[in-house]
Amino acid sequence: MMEQTGLFFNREQSWLEFNERVLEEAQDKTNPLIERLKFLAISASNLDEFFMVRVPPLWHGERPDVTGLTPAAQLSAIHKRVSVMLAKQYNCFTRSLLPAMEKEGITLLTYQQLDEKQRNCVDTYFHEELYQILTPMAIDQSRPFPTLNNRTVNLFIELGRDGAAIPVRTVEWDDEDGRWRILEERTGGLRYAVVQVPTIVPRIYTLPGHHRYILLEEIILAHIDRLFLGYEVTHTALFRVTRNSDLSIDEEVADDLLLELARSIRDRRWGDPVRVEIVNAKKGLSKAAMELLVKTLGLTPEKIFEINGPLDLTAWMPFAQNPDFAYLRNTPISPKPSPDFPADECMFDVIKKRDVLVHHPYMNFDCVVRFVQEAANDERVLAIKQTLYRISGKSPIIDALIQAAENGKQVTVLLEVKARFDEENNINWARHLVKTGVHVVYGLIGLKTHCKCCLVVRREDDGIRRYMHLSTGNYNESTARLYTDTGFFTCRETFGQDASMLFNVLTGYTKTTEWQKFAVAPSTLRSALLRLIENEIAHAEAGSPAEIMAKMNALTDIEMIQALYRASQAGVRIRLLVRGMCCLRARSPGISDNITVSSIVDRYLEHNRLYIFGPAQRRRAFLSSADWMPRNLDRRVEVLFPIEDPDLQEELAEQLELSLSDNVKRREMQPDGTYAKPSRRGKPAVQSQLEHHRRTADKHKKVAEG
Repeated sequence: MMEQTGLFFNREQSWLEFNERVLEEAQDKTNPLIERLKFLAISASNLDEFFMVRVPPLWHGERPDVTGLTPAAQLSAIHKRVSVMLAKQYNCFTRSLLPAMEKEGITLLTYQQLDEKQRNCVDTYFHEELYQILTPMAIDQSRPFPTLNNRTVNLFIELGRDGAAIPVRTVEWDDEDGRWRILEERTGGLRYAVVQVPTIVPRIYTLPGHHRYILLEEIILAHIDRLFLGYEVTHTALFRVTRNSDLSIDEEVADDLLLELARSIRDRRWGDPVRVEIVNAKKGLSKAAMELLVKTLGLTPEKIFEINGPLDLTAWMPFAQNPDFAYLRNTPISPKPSPDFPADECMFDVIKKRDVLVHHPYMNFDCVVRFVQEAANDERVLAIKQTLYRISGKSPIIDALIQAAENGKQVTVLLEVKARFDEENNINWARHLVKTGVHVVYGLIGLKTHCKCCLVVRREDDGIRRYMHLSTGNYNESTARLYTDTGFFTCRETFGQDASMLFNVLTGYTKTTEWQKFAVAPSTLRSALLRLIENEIAHAEAGSPAEIMAKMNALTDIEMIQALYRASQAGVRIRLLVRGMCCLRARSPGISDNITVSSIVDRYLEHNRLYIFGPAQRRRAFLSSADWMPRNLDRRVEVLFPIEDPDLQEELAEQLELSLSDNVKRREMQPDGTYAKPSRRGKPAVQSQLEHHRRTADKHKKVAEG
């Protein structure tokens, strides 16, 4: 076994490096203005999830990671790096984006900057609506510090200065005057309170005037005295709590998984605080107030982040979707229909003739929906079996499955209710499907079912035939417009046998490792990938050309990285396209000289997993739902499947080569783990996502012209 010291990057630092690449798109002035604002909001949303999911285990961990860093050292490093990242985010927002927006006539104002008409509008809004919603929550012996919802913006209020007296009054009702009368007035000590900025109304309030806006907290702060009549508000500070949101469920003892999940989803709002962001804490809070906040929330220095700007930059995501700002966004590009599926030809007839690849979002998702719809209404179809992981709020796939059940088909759905942050949506769909006659399975105990498979069983003149759609992405028409994914249609008998076996494993009591074409996690996927790598090593050691090209979302599995290091040392040329975390060190002398790692951050989220082994003359191409991470290889049900048609293999290789030639949005890993864009000196610009669109449009045009 190779010595591990210095061979790997820390996983969390690698993730933060990925988020730096997202932030760079917000800083890139060649991007349209509102696209930059969108990327800034995405980088902030990514950080939220990072703290909700990735950081909490470190607070309870004891063992060092593969790089030798203890959990305490990792938390310290995270705090340092995130603090720098926050400074970059707010510098981008306040010094670059806001001035650029103002030049376009889009202005964010403070209360003091409002003209008379705007101020009257804001005052009326506060008194007639906001005041009715707000709830000042006092903190004293009888009213403890309130439990604040995850990721909400709050105001911490201090009433009275240190050592100063504030009024405490004893009153009685005067029937004659019809009001309270003061009987006694004495002095009291400090008082504290919290006011939550409501989430039920828009955070960014639209003012009179063309594209003039003000933040909700600005309105509340301007009228804060109205919430504390008779008291002097002396200090205020905005803060935001991020809580541990990773669900912990003991599936072995849960009597009803759906009920247990629903309970855990409710508890997610009240997880332990893992981060508190405070605006200008040193100026806005007294020492006593800060001590109260720290003590009450159980904060340590690694959990506190001081912010110099408006809290929660994710609020700008819905703002960026305003149709009025279309001229400041990327020019929309419409996906094309798959040229392999003419509208007047039955999809089953097409698939019977040949295998078909579809590439989203360059090709639209309609063919996938149509596949299920045709199956639902085809009198020859006997059964439909499908896995669902993340589905949209209003899903045509679900509608088609319900229609199939109503038409008397045998419909079985493996609906993964443990899909992180989609649990509630999936629970609701599960209950709805059961009521409509669909047989619903919630997955295997201890494993998430992440593979993407739809199996249609059809009676034909020559017997039973199985048709399949296998994919790298979810059955979600919304994300199919935003994520790059690849789908595969086939009716190959060996694939059908494996697909049937897969559903028997998922829905019944079947254990097998005898797959004909599939490699399935957690049983055979890891060993299959290792064999493919070892095969390239053998070719290199024999003096033959050897090559690996792979595209994935993350590469963190140490055994897989070590196998790639061995391949590099044997002379295998390895080119990796890894969107997010990558713990492998590229171009490390004597270890990974033959390995390059790239990442693309562009208008679409790069999501498909594609693995190609060997040069053109003996190429083997595979698609999968699995990244090379321990969770995918060991704790999920995943499928790796081969693309055997030589033309389709070439199609995938060309796509991956195009992505690797991108010199506009691609960045290359440097030996220190940072990323840099390749030099374009003397080379034409290649932006792979736009080029994928162009090639798809050309192919569609040629087919349309006959």
